[in-house]
Amino acid sequence: MSTVKASDIGTVYVTPAHLARMEYDARRLRATPHRPHHSVLAGRHASRLRGRGLNFEEIRAYVPGDDIRHLDWKVSLRVGHAMVRSYTEERDRPALFVVDQRMSMFYGTRRAMKSVVAAEVAALGAWMSFQAGDRAGAVVFDDSQIHSVRARRSRSSVQAVLGALAQSNQALRADSPARINPAQLDGALRAALHLATHDYLVCIVSDFLGADEQTLQLIRELATHNDVVAVLVFDPSARAVPDNGKIVVTEGELQVELDFGRKTIREPLSAMFDQRLQQTVALVQRCGVPTLAIDTEQPTLLQMARMLGHFAQMRG
Repeated sequence: MSTVKASDIGTVYVTPAHLARMEYDARRLRATPHRPHHSVLAGRHASRLRGRGLNFEEIRAYVPGDDIRHLDWKVSLRVGHAMVRSYTEERDRPALFVVDQRMSMFYGTRRAMKSVVAAEVAALGAWMSFQAGDRAGAVVFDDSQIHSVRARRSRSSVQAVLGALAQSNQALRADSPARINPAQLDGALRAALHLATHDYLVCIVSDFLGADEQTLQLIRELATHNDVVAVLVFDPSARAVPDNGKIVVTEGELQVELDFGRKTIREPLSAMFDQRLQQTVALVQRCGVPTLAIDTEQPTLLQMARMLGHFAQMRG
């Protein structure tokens, strides 16, 4: 792993220290009812989050004010007077972040790379879970490896998540010999299925390159016993490429320089990128889970606040 230049931190790469400092940003986030705008998915969601559940505690005698829906009729008939089931709120809500760090994420024309934004989203989410007293874990994947961190309720567990994010993130580079592996997304979702057994909040942060019918099936399986949120990370160039400037695109061995100042290159690319983004949006929305978008231009903290506003409305 090469040394990361200070000027690249938060734009091209992340470090454990950069992600650790987001603990303080996480404290500023509040789930206020504010619908995100400037988003390709503004106003759209597919389902409500379950929220925390209830744990059965005991059966006891009815007292005025008890919820009659909790009456246990069988026990009441047997003992001769009203008995109710007592519940306590389920406090533990483990969170699992499935984070994409493939070569397709090593791209950005504005503030930061998609890979950086994805890591920041997961870091903020992990810190929020820790501050709420919940467990946090992650499945971090690149084109060849899948790194799983089991959800635990400790600062060291969050630090393990941040370390996994930074390690995969810093392995990305323009001259990397890694070849783009679209199937790796499904592999990461299978790993998540082994970790998120029941009542998890599973947050999938990716550009969803390679998503297909099998991907949708895996997401639906995750959503059977868990709350799942899909966070689509995209670059504004996916909707309209810049009017000028040059970028170098690589797929491991081959590199191509694209000159956006040439109309014959800019317009076909713009149409192709926009079509691909809209196809990805439509495909992911079909899985029936809340789907939100976050871009590489605006600050991640600001966009996360808007996303949490979505969650507040969905639970209202």
